[in-house]
Amino acid sequence: MKQLLKAVIATSALVLAIPALAATQLTWYGHSTYKIVTPSGKTVIIDPWFNNPTNPNAKKDMEALDDVSLILATHGHFDHIADATAIAENNPTAMLVSTLELGKAMVKHMKFPEGQFNMGTAGFPGGEISLLDGEVKVGFVPAVHGGSVELENGDLKEAGIAVGFVVSIKNGPRFYHTGDTDLFSDMKLVNEFGKIDAMLVAIGDRFTMGPERAAEAVKLVNPKMAIPNHYGTFNILSGTPEEFAKALKKRGAKANLKVMKVGETIKF
Repeated sequence: MKQLLKAVIATSALVLAIPALAATQLTWYGHSTYKIVTPSGKTVIIDPWFNNPTNPNAKKDMEALDDVSLILATHGHFDHIADATAIAENNPTAMLVSTLELGKAMVKHMKFPEGQFNMGTAGFPGGEISLLDGEVKVGFVPAVHGGSVELENGDLKEAGIAVGFVVSIKNGPRFYHTGDTDLFSDMKLVNEFGKIDAMLVAIGDRFTMGPERAAEAVKLVNPKMAIPNHYGTFNILSGTPEEFAKALKKRGAKANLKVMKVGETIKF
């Protein structure tokens, strides 16, 4: 009995000595803008538009971005890249992850620092890039949407196709950011290559899926959690989380619905 007790105590001490794995953090800043902080403290920004109408703390949020490693851009519309150049200038080691055309268009037309985008961080649907010594992998997924960038005078310049991203954290969660898109049947294949922990899904209608089509998209992908975005920023984005919740139930989607508040952080 004494030997068994000693063994239990020794095992308990060993378990206590093993450091707990740090959580991956996800923060929403309104519209389609998210920040992911990896367990090692690396910061990944997706579709940076902190200065959107729903975020009253945009200035402070931007000032706090002092150690960004990656800036992901799904497409070139202003409401997804408006703050990308400013963030890159304040974080000179941050690299842009996007399609080749979008990256080059941002360098040429949006004054994005030329040295912070190259072929090492460019991709297209079907491809996946391993980044930050393998701690982050970014998979490119199709999206049904436009892809131009808008100049200061209002002119549009072609910037390739729009995409979504599957962001996989080593030994951690996998996020699917749909970008701006309509529902399409091949969404069901996203989950075939790794379970999606959180689907960051556009629901606002007009320029993306509305609540009904977004709910069907969630049903196809079957993530553990569905987090709505791209709604309420402007009056014409009429889709609401309440409508989305009803549609998820109606269509039998099994994902746990999480409606984040602007500035809220959740841990995985």
